[in-house]
Amino acid sequence: MAGCSSCSTTTGTSAGCNNNGTCGTSDCNKMNSFDWLSHMGIPTVDKFDIVEVKFKGGRKEYYRNVDHIHLTTGDPVVVDVPNGHHIGYVSLQGELVRLQMQKRKIKNDDNILRIYRIANQKDLEKWEEAKNREIPTLYRTKQIIDELKLEMKLSDIEYQADNSKATFYYSADDRVDFRELIKILASEFKIRVEMRQISLRQEAGRLGGIGICGRELCCSTWIHDFKSVSTAAARYQNLSLNPSKLSGQCGRLKCCLNYELDTYMAALEDVPTVEKPLLTEAGPAKLQKTDIFRKLMWFSYNNENNWYSISCERVKEIQELNENGIQPFDLHNNKAKGIDEEVLQSNLELERLDKKFSTKKKKKKKKKGNTGVQEPVTQQSNKPVAKAEIKETIKPAQEGDKNKSNKQKSGRKNFGNKASRTEPSPSAGKNLPKRENQNSDAKEVQENKQKNKGKRRFPPRNKGDQNKGE
Repeated sequence: MAGCSSCSTTTGTSAGCNNNGTCGTSDCNKMNSFDWLSHMGIPTVDKFDIVEVKFKGGRKEYYRNVDHIHLTTGDPVVVDVPNGHHIGYVSLQGELVRLQMQKRKIKNDDNILRIYRIANQKDLEKWEEAKNREIPTLYRTKQIIDELKLEMKLSDIEYQADNSKATFYYSADDRVDFRELIKILASEFKIRVEMRQISLRQEAGRLGGIGICGRELCCSTWIHDFKSVSTAAARYQNLSLNPSKLSGQCGRLKCCLNYELDTYMAALEDVPTVEKPLLTEAGPAKLQKTDIFRKLMWFSYNNENNWYSISCERVKEIQELNENGIQPFDLHNNKAKGIDEEVLQSNLELERLDKKFSTKKKKKKKKKGNTGVQEPVTQQSNKPVAKAEIKETIKPAQEGDKNKSNKQKSGRKNFGNKASRTEPSPSAGKNLPKRENQNSDAKEVQENKQKNKGKRRFPPRNKGDQNKGE
């Protein structure tokens, strides 16, 4: 038994995926149908004799197994086509084929062609030669279309297995006159030419790709009949009408917009329609957003940025009050008493939380300050003081503090020489009080020096002891 070339089963032995034609590469996984009746014991006498055969791009056709050939899914078969033969893979057989034909409205009559045989190695080699011509033909045909200036987009080419015919798939917005194109193609490639126009969705299905959801495109895996999709489906699902997000790779609206539309339509039955603002004492409330499945609706007063959510039942209640000429206090309460009670409850809860998490304040220890000269306290007058006077009073005080600190430092360094004192600056002397009997103090210091000349001098004490003594 031979297999498909895309899963390396051309030699007849299954290799690679070991699925013999359903490996998920190239065209093997396009438009697959699971045969859930294959393992059931159905009498072979009543077996349906029509087989589903799949071709390039997921295209499927139905052929009659007149000779009752034993076939399995994935077998390459030679089938009858007008003016020649073609090769495809068996994708489905049995009773499921009957159901598929009923679904696609295909009649079981004499128009269904037959299956000749299972393809042998020579048939497959000849078919491979025909498929190798597809890409060069595609590039050359696009050049010819540009030269003829035809408004059409060529997407794919499929050669017949007997290499006598080629089908050109194209898409165009308007009708195209390609009579001249067919003459050029037939004379250049020596084949019969068939031009087949397809829609943009069918084109995306033939080419394949990965959607925004991360999966293969639905049109290339299982969708064969395309339903119309409108922007109303997006509106019912509260989606933003952004063309870049709503359109698929084909440039049309995504087919998946119809998948959940029935569920949304059923959920919207319980959601009231709000055609005008809700009238309240706090002001008219306009609808901003609706959560269909949670049954919540958001309103705002006078186009404010703050939104308030209420249930759909509450919206119906307010609408009934407005019809009767009654305006509730706000969206949540009919009367103002309810608000006062809510405020009291919230305040009580906050007080409980404050008591629970409050900690006793620790008493701060008083810092031990210098028990020196206390600055006189002056009573502040209420009269305004000029800025210049404030600056003049601050400067002398700062200079006096500097002089005091300099005196203390000099006294610590020269403990024995008490006479070496820093003289105050002339600017500080103006503001500080004059000392009396400065000459008498200087004479006493000199007399003490003369008396202590012959006496032994002890080493200076530590700074800590010195501070204690002072």
